[in-house]
Amino acid sequence: MPIPTQFIQIDEEGYGLSREVRVQDPLVGQEILQNMQLHEGGTLLSSIGETPVIVEAFDEPYIALQVSKNETSWEILLPYGVHYAFKLESLSLDEWDRFHGYAANKIPFVMSRKAQASFFNLLDGFDDESIEFQGKTYEIPTYWPSEKAVEKEAYWSEIYKTEENPGWNLGEPAEALKDMMPRLKISRSRVLVLGCGGGHDAAYFAQAGHVVTAVDISAIALEKAQAKYGHLENIKFVQADLFKLPREFEDSFDVVFEHTCYCAINPAKRQELVKIWNRCLVSGGHLMGVFFAFEKRQGPPYGGSEWELRQRLKSHYQPIFWGRWQKSLPHRQGKELFIYCKKA
Repeated sequence: MPIPTQFIQIDEEGYGLSREVRVQDPLVGQEILQNMQLHEGGTLLSSIGETPVIVEAFDEPYIALQVSKNETSWEILLPYGVHYAFKLESLSLDEWDRFHGYAANKIPFVMSRKAQASFFNLLDGFDDESIEFQGKTYEIPTYWPSEKAVEKEAYWSEIYKTEENPGWNLGEPAEALKDMMPRLKISRSRVLVLGCGGGHDAAYFAQAGHVVTAVDISAIALEKAQAKYGHLENIKFVQADLFKLPREFEDSFDVVFEHTCYCAINPAKRQELVKIWNRCLVSGGHLMGVFFAFEKRQGPPYGGSEWELRQRLKSHYQPIFWGRWQKSLPHRQGKELFIYCKKA
């Protein structure tokens, strides 16, 4: 099935957006929500009439406005009067204490605060790790599993050793970076690229005249990057665990560039990564990143959402540009978010 060329958005309250205007017609809204399906690779699709569209959801694709229980099933109420059944076993809890789950058609949802309150009123009991209903206890796992293996150098070096082109390696700089950097007209800067892999993004900055420090935990990845881009005098490759960077990195960079690092680390350490960006950037420095915005709880790569990124960044950064990237490579179309923001 080919990827569509038209887009529709789902806002943080679960309503459709077309050209930044909320869809008011309930029949069109119902059609968008009821026709949703997950394409291979995690791209979210739907259709309006005969027109297929890519769906870009700010949070989960479905936002539950209410939760109810009938004789046979639990149900969520979505915008436009759409109902879906769900199972308690599908629920998980994120670090902001929000319940996520999967509707009967396998589309992910998150409960609004109002829905969550109605859900609690229907339960027999609950605590931080479980819920009780009709004498049965349901353990509620955390939304992001804690994945310790990806914290080890050996994990990544084994991939670089055995795979000629790992899935995240485009063999060239990110499409969004190539398109946006000339437009942003960034003056000569000290740029830090964490999780640089094969070095394509880092080299793009260096070739544009910036002074670049490229870091990766894998010695094999850096060997490949050095072999391809070691001739560039204004790039330095450093092998290091990004959570144990040298002290001299603090307050030393004008730009931190993120691409396929945030999605690769143990998701439990994402907020710690944000703190590292802050420590490395000078006052008034900039975070630039290409992030994945789609649902994928097992990885790497791990998915994410605009909602999650806004929560993590809002206390530290002032957005300059924040938008979904609609000119991606085919297998990434509908799943990329470009962010450029200033350290507050």
